[in-house]
Amino acid sequence: MSIHEECGVFGIYSENAANVAHIAYYGLFALQHRGQESCGIVVNDDGVFTSHKDTGLVGDVFRKEVLSEFPEGTMAVAHTRYSTTGTANRNNCQPIEVNHQKGKMALAHNGNISNAAKLREELELSGAIFHSSSDTEIIAYLVTKERLRTPTIEDAVFNAVQKLDGAYSLIIMSAQKLICLRDPNGFRPLCYGKTQDGMYIVASESCALNAAGAEFIRDIEPGEIMTFGKSGIISRRDLCGRRPVKHCIFEYIYFARPDSVLDGVSVQKARIKAGKILAESCPADADTVIGVPDSGLDAALGFSMASGIPYGIGLIKNKYIGRTFISPDNRTDRVRIKLAAVEEAIRGKRVVLIDDSIVRGTTSGQIVSLLRHAGAKEIHMRISSPPFLHPCYYGTDIDSTDNLIACRHSIDEIRQIIGADSLGYLPAESLRGLVDSDRYCSACFDGNYPTEIPVDTRKDRFERRLSEC
Repeated sequence: MSIHEECGVFGIYSENAANVAHIAYYGLFALQHRGQESCGIVVNDDGVFTSHKDTGLVGDVFRKEVLSEFPEGTMAVAHTRYSTTGTANRNNCQPIEVNHQKGKMALAHNGNISNAAKLREELELSGAIFHSSSDTEIIAYLVTKERLRTPTIEDAVFNAVQKLDGAYSLIIMSAQKLICLRDPNGFRPLCYGKTQDGMYIVASESCALNAAGAEFIRDIEPGEIMTFGKSGIISRRDLCGRRPVKHCIFEYIYFARPDSVLDGVSVQKARIKAGKILAESCPADADTVIGVPDSGLDAALGFSMASGIPYGIGLIKNKYIGRTFISPDNRTDRVRIKLAAVEEAIRGKRVVLIDDSIVRGTTSGQIVSLLRHAGAKEIHMRISSPPFLHPCYYGTDIDSTDNLIACRHSIDEIRQIIGADSLGYLPAESLRGLVDSDRYCSACFDGNYPTEIPVDTRKDRFERRLSEC
């Protein structure tokens, strides 16, 4: 079992018609690491929406002939998804589109609504009919209900999101405006920039701005609602400061791309710091330091820098496994196809192996076995995060403690299970040093939740309700 984040969002606003579908395509490619189950693009051509959504990777879904069908437009919203609420099927693909009495809307969401079950029940009892099992459709319903009784889409969004608990970075497109916002805790990242020809780009990470040719301007503030329209850029900050800012610390450890800067902190620098802290708190006598691609590489570099042990490339990741790859039934075979050991760098050596996390322990054990087979003399595993001990309700697919090995075993027991000679985790008290701030959420490590804990946290809770009817 691997940790997955829900999704990445991307939006474009231009005063003049342009080939915004192609720009959104580049943005989604840059955000592909945030979700590999499905993706979609909706283009706005003077109020006419054209869309394409499907399950699969960006390159599989948006082939050349598909992109050629999109018209030029002044706006677009795009999404790449990994499901934390709702299963992977076409009904749950985003952006979600809505046609209502006052016009059209397309919505893309990154995060997880912790009070989704309660809100959905209230909406269903009032007559709402849901077509998906995603919590994003709940947001779309709330915004639509408010829009029918408010003068502007901005007012509708402002009223609707006050009913939400949990994590949401949203991009909402109406016929005339593009609206982006973050929840008051700021769990998930969102930023915007501008291209040389005047287009505004909004994205989950700054790396997507670069892919679209935009220069980073700033992050959207937690609680801020920003509107791009013919009247210019309008920022509404009524919700700012209502809750303590709690950026997800695992964005820096694993989720985000290393070339991104989130809320003023370089992801790569944070990971290098994690490696340096590991070298000081969990030293090892070894010949080489290697990282598990991709998120373990920078932490391995930091460990090497602090320890003086040479950094090496001991594992190579196969980057050409896409949607059409037929996955083998045996889990060990999957790891061996995805990762290959560089025997020349490993044979006869004492190895420090750096990875971002251990969830169930199966994959870690297979990687250790792979290195043993390649001739490693000793394997000292170091993890650039603390042990996972608690579920996450804010956009990570850890909905229970059932598959968390650290909840059932001590560190030494885990070491024996995965077959390493030694095992060390990043100390929980060291997390602050990664971002030089106390404004982060580490509830999956320490159980200190910034919001109320939901009653039903199962990823498939809405499918179960439907099957029980």
